[in-house]
Amino acid sequence: MILSRHILSALKSLLQYYPVVYLGGPRQAGKTTLLRHAYPELPYANLEDPEVRLLAEQDPRRFLGRYPQGAILHEAQRAPELLTYLQVLVDEDRTRQFILSGSQNFLLMERITQSLAGRVGILNLLPLSWAELAPTPYIPSGLEVFAWRGGFPALYDRGTPQALFFGNYLQTYLERDVRLLKNVGDLNLFTRFLRLCAGRVGQPLNMSGIAADLGLSVNTIKSWFSVLEASYVIFYVPPFHNNFNKRIIKSPKYYFFDTGLLCFLLGIAQPEQVETHHYMGNIVENALIADWYKKRANAGQRPVFWYWQDQQGNEVDLLIEENGRLTAIEIKASQTFNTRLMSGLKRWDAVKAMLPSDNYLVYAGQQNMTIEDTQILPWRDALEIL
Repeated sequence: MILSRHILSALKSLLQYYPVVYLGGPRQAGKTTLLRHAYPELPYANLEDPEVRLLAEQDPRRFLGRYPQGAILHEAQRAPELLTYLQVLVDEDRTRQFILSGSQNFLLMERITQSLAGRVGILNLLPLSWAELAPTPYIPSGLEVFAWRGGFPALYDRGTPQALFFGNYLQTYLERDVRLLKNVGDLNLFTRFLRLCAGRVGQPLNMSGIAADLGLSVNTIKSWFSVLEASYVIFYVPPFHNNFNKRIIKSPKYYFFDTGLLCFLLGIAQPEQVETHHYMGNIVENALIADWYKKRANAGQRPVFWYWQDQQGNEVDLLIEENGRLTAIEIKASQTFNTRLMSGLKRWDAVKAMLPSDNYLVYAGQQNMTIEDTQILPWRDALEIL
């Protein structure tokens, strides 16, 4: 079964206006399947194939000349010198269309902005969202299952066992992306770093603490975080800082694009373990925030996400800035509502001054109601509404 991907309409729209489109995203997110299914008329070249890459590197004109109508070039960051020749080609013939895909963001993006400025549209395909799973037979039965399984398509359409998939995924990621992006000598140490990151997800980033735990320099940890970001493992949510209150936390938080990988790194072998795990709140928070991120990325938008936290520990998990208005969202893993869950939103209301914002409390229960200008939403409703 070919899973329907919501990003396809944004992709088709960009191809109307740009001769080149770059589709980024993590490995195994479904980029190749999507592109080959949606554009069967375009030839496909995988630049991870050594023979294909050798021709592209040694004779880029001949390589591109094989595709008079355009092509899908997978893992295009492996032959970045192609981009200069691609610029000349599409300038000479705007009817040619090329779709570039890649799983290493920074390696390709710098070349794209230099060589194809004004000629390329950019999108990112992330693992499956709740909205993409909802109409399929694979829809998760509950919040814990949704968070534990994550969104990599192979877990659904191929039925690959969770432990087998993520074990191989992690090994492939370490051997390919980590060694290519940074020449990390000790992959076991990098794996320990990944597991430490999983244990601190959803917290303000403390590189010094992670460096001390691993016995490494802060600069090394900083470079390793850049690897995680460049290979679409994590994304950052910066703190919201406005002049109305300068006494706030200033470090960003980070989240995993896929909570299946997060749970694997935390050693969670079954979805039932999520409910009793001491990081359950962080896992649920990550699952929902990542899904809201995916929804916007699939629409071709660049999500503007923030969080707010003051030095007394009052916080709002997520602020979404859209159309000049903020949506303030507090996320709780509790299935039972009580007004204490709203304390962060109440403090936010007290300090935000005249900033317009809509307040939501999202929780694992079933009731949908409004209390004191705050809408209380069950998590399923929140994934659809927000």
